[in-house]
Amino acid sequence: MREVYSPSELNREVRLHLEAGFPRLWVEGEISNLARPASGHLYFTLKDEKAQLRCALFRGNAQGLGFRPENGQLVQVRGRLGLYEPRGEYQMVADAMEAAGEGRLRAAFEALKESLQKEGLFAAERKRPLPRGARRLAVITSPSGAVIRDIINVLSRRWPLARVRLYPVPVQGPEAAPAIARALAAANAHGWAEAIILGRGGGSLEDLWAFNEEIVARAVSASRIPVVSAVGHESDVSICDFVADLRAPTPSAAAELLSPDSAALRARFDSARDQLARRVTARLQVLGQRLDDTGERLRRQHPERRLKAGRERLATLDRRLAASGRRLVTEQQRRLDPLKVRQRAALAALLPRRRQALGALARTLHAVSPLPTLERGYSATLDGETGTALRSVNDTASGRLLVTRLLDGRVLSRVESVTQERLAGEGAASAEDKGVEDVRDRGKGV
Repeated sequence: MREVYSPSELNREVRLHLEAGFPRLWVEGEISNLARPASGHLYFTLKDEKAQLRCALFRGNAQGLGFRPENGQLVQVRGRLGLYEPRGEYQMVADAMEAAGEGRLRAAFEALKESLQKEGLFAAERKRPLPRGARRLAVITSPSGAVIRDIINVLSRRWPLARVRLYPVPVQGPEAAPAIARALAAANAHGWAEAIILGRGGGSLEDLWAFNEEIVARAVSASRIPVVSAVGHESDVSICDFVADLRAPTPSAAAELLSPDSAALRARFDSARDQLARRVTARLQVLGQRLDDTGERLRRQHPERRLKAGRERLATLDRRLAASGRRLVTEQQRRLDPLKVRQRAALAALLPRRRQALGALARTLHAVSPLPTLERGYSATLDGETGTALRSVNDTASGRLLVTRLLDGRVLSRVESVTQERLAGEGAASAEDKGVEDVRDRGKGV
């Protein structure tokens, strides 16, 4: 059966085959029929001496070009092949465009980038921290370009304390790369700067090529002073950007990254000063109140006041003690009076009995006393050394001192000899002899 396509179906099939059969590719040719509508898209034709290819570059990609395309310019365009179905026109939808010479430069760029990356020159651990609020900056750029003016304007506005030393170099052309490398070495040899800004304005890949040279990359890597790369516009990327300690999108941004905002610092300082003043005032108020409280406590606890209070308390206690003493004496007096009466009554009743008992004891004592015996002419003989009453001749010996106790005194004598005699009726002593013995016994204490 015959298969028949409509024009739209056929164009759709062709478009799908074109898009699937051809990957993204590069095409080189001369620009012609260039159109720039208000939408921002670019429509043009790429041609050579034998053929032509319609192309479209939409606004998002067109804005990122580093140059302004013109009719007659030889360019390289990257994109995908497709078919505009309504008219059946074969075309290329581009996403990048470079001047024709940039293709070789791009290849060289990628080769050097890969080599230096393998060598470790892009490693993050090699990046050094940048000083914040640097006061000495070295700028390596063209002395006549806008870069140095932009940097000075930013610093004048944000950080007037900063000083700038310019190292003038060409920023494009065959002499640019060696001059930039020498300027980097000179800035490090001088050792004056705290940071280096390496910059230039935007341009094509060919215009920026000096910053993609290996000699410049290695000079940036060897710098002992931190380097900020500020080459081209925000969309431009150079080898210096990868090697430097920091990439800034523009030279003005590099100056901002290395300088604090003095207005913001002043505002922070003013805020901190006001906050400090408030805290100091509040602290002084607290301390003043504490001082007042301490003074009041000191006045309440002053020694004179304490002594006065002590004297008053002592006087009160003295009055209370005197009153209490009087009450106690009165009470004791009331309790003592009956006791006195009872004591006198008891003494009055006890004395006659005590006198009578004493008389009986005196008569008994007189009866047993040796004195009556001595009054009848008897005596008591005592050992002169021991005071012991002698009852037998066995109680003394020849040469011993004797004391004889008489009624009215004592007689001392010494024993010349001792003769023992046995008395008649011994063992049946008369009552009188018994009385003598009793006198002798009691004479031990005479």
